[in-house]
Amino acid sequence: MTRSNRPDHIRLTSHPVPGGKPRFPIHWGAATARERGPIIGTVSRPGDRNVIGTHGGSYSLYRALAVSSGALDPIRRPDLTNTHPAEDIGPFTQWADAKRIVSLDPFGHRVADDFKDEIAEGVDIRPSIAITKARLDLIEMQDALRAGRLKADGELVRENGSVGVTKIAVDPVWYLPGIAERFGTNEGALRRVLFEQTAGMFPELVTRPDLQVFLPPIGGITVYLFGDVSKLNKPATKITCRVHDECNGSDVFGSDICTCRPYLIHGIEECVRGAQEGGLGVIVYNRKEGRALGEVTKFLVYNARKRQEGGDAAAAYFERTECVAGVQDARFQQLMPDIIHWLGVKRLDRFISMSDMKHDALVSQGVEIVERVSIPDEMIPADAHVEIAAKKAAGYFSPDAVNPDDLTDTVGRALNKY
Repeated sequence: MTRSNRPDHIRLTSHPVPGGKPRFPIHWGAATARERGPIIGTVSRPGDRNVIGTHGGSYSLYRALAVSSGALDPIRRPDLTNTHPAEDIGPFTQWADAKRIVSLDPFGHRVADDFKDEIAEGVDIRPSIAITKARLDLIEMQDALRAGRLKADGELVRENGSVGVTKIAVDPVWYLPGIAERFGTNEGALRRVLFEQTAGMFPELVTRPDLQVFLPPIGGITVYLFGDVSKLNKPATKITCRVHDECNGSDVFGSDICTCRPYLIHGIEECVRGAQEGGLGVIVYNRKEGRALGEVTKFLVYNARKRQEGGDAAAAYFERTECVAGVQDARFQQLMPDIIHWLGVKRLDRFISMSDMKHDALVSQGVEIVERVSIPDEMIPADAHVEIAAKKAAGYFSPDAVNPDDLTDTVGRALNKY
């Protein structure tokens, strides 16, 4: 189909056909993929679609541009030959718990096998999870080898410092009744707010109560597993884990106003060490730039912090964010434990994080945390001591408690070391 022969008629799908039932109903929390039903967000065959939204999240708009320009056939279906996961993950008991996993499709990486008959018949069922293998080349791992903190073993860690990893990409799939329960509201109220705050982008949120699954146009998750993946869900496996929220400025470009890249690197090093000791390392990387407020808001806050009277100060760290964005942090973390449940993990032996929000979210969801590990002082950039002192005073985990009344002195002493 091309732009020249595409029909002009537009079929609105915001209301169900009276008395009609979806061809592929979804039973969230079922024990198997076939009992649960496929997640179909295709726009090429609207009659098969059984969710709100479409595949690809925010990237669906780029797909629209490709179709608009004539570069992509709008009814083309992906060829999934040889795209099967590089490692087998699951199934685990958590997958069949409708309350345990509400923000991703636990069967999302298995659709080519679980629904091969339907796909062969022309149903456009697409994976929402992909699993592959790679090696990471990070200068900091080379430094860790030279310093003797890590040792090359020829497999996980090579002599040049490259590290073997299993990479997992996860697109969000929201089960709206479960999302509402996590946030302490009802499904109707959640649907209305989602509809209003997206300027009516998804009318089915308020017109199609029969569709309970939503593919939101937001970023997803990448998981990096270090070590033998088959050890997942085995009680004897010691798990080292860092849950990291995206910070492009630090993670990619090395900006020194925060501790994000140093903490991420610290987490990777600890994960690799744990894997070499017979355990398994887990890095969860969430696309939640600027505390899920966005990079524009984050940079505005940077300006406000540095230009306020008296300069950047830990005592006003969270306040400046709230002044600009109206809220100190929009990550909340209620949905974050889902990926840990998907991995079948029930205990984190070493949690590489100071965040009380992350810790509390995991514990409230039944994940045991044995040890919390803070970032070493020597890894904190000079300009980031304001942030770290503010977080400690706000209740973030630290071996050394910080009195909020002593924030100025704490930051002053820290900066004097540089």
